[in-house]
Amino acid sequence: MRRRPQLIPWKAAGQLSEQQVSGDDVVRTTGWVFNNETGGELDLEQFVATGDSEVPAYLTVFGLRSPDNEQQTLIEIGCGIGRMTCAFTREFGHVVGCDLDAGFLERCHETVSRFGKVDRLRTSHVADGHTLDLPPNSADVTFSYITLQHCDPDDALELTSEAVRVTKPGGKVVLNYRSRSGMDVLLLPLGRLMRAIFRIPKLGPAIARRRWAARLGWQANRLQPDELIGPLNPLITDIQIWRNPKSHVKGRAAEVKTFDGINRHHYWLIAQVR
Repeated sequence: MRRRPQLIPWKAAGQLSEQQVSGDDVVRTTGWVFNNETGGELDLEQFVATGDSEVPAYLTVFGLRSPDNEQQTLIEIGCGIGRMTCAFTREFGHVVGCDLDAGFLERCHETVSRFGKVDRLRTSHVADGHTLDLPPNSADVTFSYITLQHCDPDDALELTSEAVRVTKPGGKVVLNYRSRSGMDVLLLPLGRLMRAIFRIPKLGPAIARRRWAARLGWQANRLQPDELIGPLNPLITDIQIWRNPKSHVKGRAAEVKTFDGINRHHYWLIAQVR
């Protein structure tokens, strides 16, 4: 397998999380899991509470809450240490958490065992950063939040295709991306520079474990809706783009809807698999 420097910040973050004694320590010392805040007063319960408030809101607004959820499977691409996964295990009968770092997956089990329903959880390692090791038609809902914007563009496009592949006909893909903004004039070049530094032996992985460097290195793409919808159009229907009311994102083949709970720099692609 070719070297994939875009994966270094994720793996470095996972290694750093493995060095902490508990999930509480991960939250206190790593700002990329708590809105970039650190401090001794933060803990895993507070971290999970942010997911507990977001998951029901998104499921309700997107029309995905149903008594049938207890019999359904949700796949989460980019589960991390389980911020939203806990809430998903309370909503869905089966949840598959996917991440490219095995350390995150271990922490996800720890988190869900404390605050969710761990008997409903299994995890899947995305070892190459772009392929889900899951069979076709595995999920009723495939969900991803604040993950695909941090992937190399080709990886993000492939993971989008993988989300469709693993979702059953009639099921939904619910995928979050970051839209373009004026800040990208600085953020994207700095992200490329940081990922170039990550290639430097010894120095690169060490820098990637710094919170500020990791966050810059994760600024990897700004895919537009039509770039996503075009290749998948034969495979999906009832396509919606959800955005903040102040955003101007749109897709030619999609119905545009708004929700003020969406970050104005983000948008969601929601579609039914044919």
